[in-house]
Amino acid sequence: MSKMLHKIWNSFIAHRKVTGYAGLLTCLIFSYLLMLDCIPDKIYVKYGEEPDFSFGVPVTEQVVDSEEVFATQQSGSEEDYRGRIHMTVPETEKETQRSYQVVCRLFGAIPVKRISIEQVAERELIPAGTNIGIYVRNDAIMIIGTGEVKDCTGAAREPAKNVVQSGDYILAVDGEEIDSKKDLIDKIAESEGKKIRLRLRRNGEEIEVSLQPVLSEAGGYQLGIWIRDDIAGVGTLTYVTDDMEYGALGHGITDADVGSLIEMEEGYIYKTTILGVRKGKKGQPGEMSGMINYHEQYRIGDIEENTEVGIYGRLKKMPEELDSVASVPVAYKQEIEKGAAQIISEVEGKREAFDIEIEQLDYHSEGDNKGIRFQVTDRRLLEDTGGIVQGMSGSPIMQNGRIIGAVTHVFIADSAQGYGIFIENMLER
Repeated sequence: MSKMLHKIWNSFIAHRKVTGYAGLLTCLIFSYLLMLDCIPDKIYVKYGEEPDFSFGVPVTEQVVDSEEVFATQQSGSEEDYRGRIHMTVPETEKETQRSYQVVCRLFGAIPVKRISIEQVAERELIPAGTNIGIYVRNDAIMIIGTGEVKDCTGAAREPAKNVVQSGDYILAVDGEEIDSKKDLIDKIAESEGKKIRLRLRRNGEEIEVSLQPVLSEAGGYQLGIWIRDDIAGVGTLTYVTDDMEYGALGHGITDADVGSLIEMEEGYIYKTTILGVRKGKKGQPGEMSGMINYHEQYRIGDIEENTEVGIYGRLKKMPEELDSVASVPVAYKQEIEKGAAQIISEVEGKREAFDIEIEQLDYHSEGDNKGIRFQVTDRRLLEDTGGIVQGMSGSPIMQNGRIIGAVTHVFIADSAQGYGIFIENMLER
């Protein structure tokens, strides 16, 4: 009997050891993955300053690779550094640049991650926060969906179903290029019900499909597709440089029905007047409604790029609200602190700063626009809008007198919470 008890006891002890080792291993793996997210892949450091590695995790740093790059007017372009980390070239004609890597080691022994360190010149921007009207014309007609057509007998027909897709761009009809909705409607009418060939651009590739127009109950020919060739809306200007270049929104202009980035032919930003704000509530984000006057005198700039991290271009004239606004330094992600910050926005026709609390920083969100998570704490803003509303995208985020990012998203379940993009992500497009 004692032998059996001894055997059971030994089995119990062995099981506890295995369970303990498994728990320790799970803890180590979890800690390792957590540290990967807490440590950025890349850090910008201003000339003459030492990098700050205080990310709140127990790691030590060791420089493992360095290189001196002699930048001149002839060799200082970004193209010359292809294959290396992107580096910002100083304005001076000649200056030594240094780019290197650092290995972060857990407890000084276990390598966790490599960080690329890039030295950059000091940069300042004018924090805008002013409302803008946005107009973008697609570079081709976009298909946003398909639907039924009631033919002349009253029967439901779907001539485009499973032939075209949402997000397709129509380039030509029967070999002839078109560039407007009117052109397409005219071509369909001219077909008199005969099959027509559409040349489409789908995911960057050109394809050709055939569709047969249906004579509708109303007497005209239709393809059963929903189309769009332009888009307009309201957003917020994020920053302006000394040479009148700007960045706005913190995210790209996408089609609400398709969800893909608009491939644009031309775009403009306008001075706009906010007519009202619908307050956000749980499950339903609020929204700014504005009036855009497309007259030339209200146009303040061109849109030259529509990217995942914002829209960019050059201003023709500075918005009046920014005439007396001074430039402020840029703060990079490792300089941002959890805690008090402000967003600058025009909610009631006046550029104002509103208090927020930064709750979380995702250093690992390279190229993402949700690196900063915050809570609106400003009582005025909460009373007027419920927090963040559509149209505030691009509002600059400020901390300690420096621009650190821009508002990009609102939580659908709680409009008092939102996300922002690191300003460096907008600048490095």
